[in-house]
Amino acid sequence: MTDETVHESQETRSRRGIASYFRRLANRLSRGEPVPADEEQTVTVDPPAESDFEVGVEREDGTVTLEIEMGWEEADGEVETEVVASKATFEVYEDNAEQYRWRLRHDNGNIIADSGEGYASKQKAKQGLESVKNNAPGAYVVDKSKDETAPDDGGSKATFELFKDSGDKARWRLRHDNGEIIADCGQGYASKQKAKQGLQSVKTNARGVPVEEGE
Repeated sequence: MTDETVHESQETRSRRGIASYFRRLANRLSRGEPVPADEEQTVTVDPPAESDFEVGVEREDGTVTLEIEMGWEEADGEVETEVVASKATFEVYEDNAEQYRWRLRHDNGNIIADSGEGYASKQKAKQGLESVKNNAPGAYVVDKSKDETAPDDGGSKATFELFKDSGDKARWRLRHDNGEIIADCGQGYASKQKAKQGLQSVKTNARGVPVEEGE
C-alpha cells in the first residue's frame, strides 16, 4: 500500500484547549468508539483493543517537544474521512416574529441548546452558531451561586454559567467575553447535575455539527 497522510494540523492552543482535545479522545477510546482526529470531527480512527504506544520528550535549540504516538496494523483498525462524528444538528429557522434563530438538536430528538434570542437575518444567526461551535468545547464552567470566575488563560472566548432561574430550576448559558449570551439551555433542569450533563453534551457535540437551514 502507498503511504498517505490522511490528516495533519498544527496550531497554537492553550493548555485548556489541549486538555479538551485529549479529553474527547480519552472518552471515545474508553467507550470503544471511533476517535475524531480533527476538531471538526470529520476524520476518525478506530484503533484495535491494543496498540503500540510511544511517548517522547525532546529538547532541541531551546524548544521542548512532547510527542504521543499510537500505532497499529492497518487491517486491525479503520480510518474514515468525511464523516460526521457529532450526534447533533444545528437547525436555523424563522420564528413567528420573523426573526432568525438556531437550535441544537440531539439525534435523540432533544433540543440541547438554542440561540436564546432572535436575529435580524439568517446570516447573523449562522454567525452566532459558529461562535458556539468555536467556543463551547473549551469553555470553562462556573457556578454563579458560588461567585466563581473563569481563569483568563485564552482557552475559549466564552464561559458556561450555571445558575437558578426564578422558578428554582437549574439552567446554563454560554456567555461570550464581550458580555453577550450566545447560547442558552432553553429549559430548566431539576438539578444542577442535570444542567451540567446538558452543557457537557453541547461541549461534546458542538464541533463538526451539520447545519440545516429552514425556508
